Parts: sequence; C-alpha cells; structure tokens
Amino acid sequence: MTVDGARLRQQLDKLVAGTTQLRHDGRFDEPNLDGSAGDYISFQSWEWPQGVGLYGLARLWLHGGDANVRALLEDWYAARIAEGLPPLNVNTTAPMLALSLLWRETRDERWTPVLNAWADKVMKELPRTKEGAFEHNVSDKINAGELWDDTIYMVGLFLATFGAASGRQELVQEAIRQFLVHSRYLSDPETGLWFHGWTFEGRHNFARARWARGNAWITAAILDLIELTPLPPAVEKFLVGVLESQVEALLPLQTGSGAWRTLLDDASSYEEISATAGFGYALLKASRQGIGTPAWKEAGLKALSAVLANIDTDGTVLNVSYGTRMGHDLQFYKDIPIQPTGYGQALAILCLVEALEHIENGAQVA
Repeated sequence: MTVDGARLRQQLDKLVAGTTQLRHDGRFDEPNLDGSAGDYISFQSWEWPQGVGLYGLARLWLHGGDANVRALLEDWYAARIAEGLPPLNVNTTAPMLALSLLWRETRDERWTPVLNAWADKVMKELPRTKEGAFEHNVSDKINAGELWDDTIYMVGLFLATFGAASGRQELVQEAIRQFLVHSRYLSDPETGLWFHGWTFEGRHNFARARWARGNAWITAAILDLIELTPLPPAVEKFLVGVLESQVEALLPLQTGSGAWRTLLDDASSYEEISATAGFGYALLKASRQGIGTPAWKEAGLKALSAVLANIDTDGTVLNVSYGTRMGHDLQFYKDIPIQPTGYGQALAILCLVEALEHIENGAQVA
C-alpha cells in the first residue's frame, strides 16, 4: 500500500466531519447513576468517548495548526463549561486531556481555573484502591476495588500532560504512580499482553480477557506519556520494556487484513477497528521515536491500511465495538455490538495524523 499526504488529509477532513455529526440513535442507552440516559455516541456530551474524540482533534490541530479545528475545540469546551461540568469520575476526566493540550499551546486563561480545579479534585477526591490506584468508577457504576486498562488513558495522561505544562510536578508523579501500579496488576507476565481488569475484592483478573481496545489504550498511552512528559530515566526504561513485551505478543496476532480481533488471542472473535487504529497510531509513533524494530512500522502500516478501508463515504469509522464494561467471561466481549463512536473516530484520526508525521518528516509510507 502506498499512501500520500493528500489522501490522508482528505480522509482526515472526512473523519472530522463524521465525528461532529455523530448522533445517538437510541439503540444503546447507558443510564447514569441518577437514572438519566447517558450518551456515549454523539459529540455533545461530556463523557469518555467524546473526550477521546477531542484528543484526536487536538492532535490534528497540533499537527497542522488548522484554525477551524482550534475553533471547533474552543467552542465545544466553552459551551460545555457554560452548561456546567458533570460529577467527577474516571470517564468524565477524559475530556480534560485535550483541554490540557489546548491550554499548553495557547495559555488561554479561560481554561486555567477549570483545569486546576479538576486536577485538584482528581488528586483529593477520586476514590482509590489498595496501593493507591484510581478505582475505575464511571458515570453509571461504582466498580469497587477495580483497576481497568482504560484509567491510564482517561486520567493518567491528563495528569501527566497538565502537570508538565503547568509545572505541577505532583500531578506528573501521580501519573507515573498510576502507570506503575496498573502495570503491576494488569500486565500479563505470561504473554506480555494486558488483561482488561483486576479486582482487589477476590484478587483476580476477571475473565482474564486480553481485550484489544484495552491493550491499545496501553500501547498508545505509554508512547504518549513518553512524548508529552519528561520522565525519570528508570521509569521510561521500565515502561519501554513493558511496551516491548506487549508488542512482541501483538505482532503475531495481527490478521491478514491488518486488523486485530476484539479478543486478541481468540480467532473466533471479530476484527475491531478502534483497537486497530490505536495500535497503528502507537506502532507508527514508536517507529518515529526510534523505539522497536522495523517490524513495528510494518505492522503499523498494515493497521493504517485496515483503518482506511473502514472509513465510509460520510467519514464514519466502521466496525468499532461499543463501550465495553468488565466481562466475567470471554463470550461477553464477542457479544459487544458494533456501533460508530467518538473514540472510534478519534483513534482513526490519531492513526492518520501519525502517518502524516512520517510523510512530512521525509519517511516513506508504503
């Protein structure tokens, strides 16, 4: 496959349009704790799918400086903040990551008190498990004593990014702590892949699911952390070692289409594009950062091909699994329905932007 920059930019324009036009169609209602209907699909809600979507848009803006994308981000945050922010939990923290990047570059004083106040609440109020990990509580459920892959992306990267940009080193150190504790309980020493979750109430990894999107959060988060935040050398070396073990296990599991399955090591589970986009983004970024072997870039390019093949004419990313709670058996993951989502859009945007980085740095993407 040969990809030129013009095609990638064309597809990125479609993806941005597709992201902002997503609408909740009523098929999948996620009730909040107060019984009101949650919205994990459309662009207007303050939740984790929109938060990841905003991060993709912020990365696109950082890459090209598009004034329209910046305006889209600023207008979104101004409107949501004026409406009033939701209660604190892991998932409602996700939109703060893109806002921290926007603030880092612009130092717009509109966002300073919002970011500081939310960071303070995370540090003081977000419930913790044993050993100080953030308990993966979400808008519609308390997951007592549980660690999930997702927490690293939804909370850890925000603390690291805003902490580094603001000089609040206590936030950076907390982010590092979260990466290390989650690595201890979720990284599978037998395979190198990551389990979806761990509970201190029974001390087990639930279904021991090596779930694709959860693994993609980790692959991408480690590389984003290294890029966004200066780390102590020992911590960086440790995390790169964890990453290398994971990728060594991932590469043989990539399918002929370039995608990965929703259960990475289960050939009877379906191919899933949000995880594939996350892996593609991370593997291409690792190659650009000089991490890994040439096989990493090759796998990243195959993933890019699979992502491009799953963008429809309206800019909607297809074959994305819907929001996935903690499964207590492996069949649970195979039964998750397919549904366009903000995070599917965002992970595709991240993958295509990283491919553009390669082209514009003079590397061949073929």
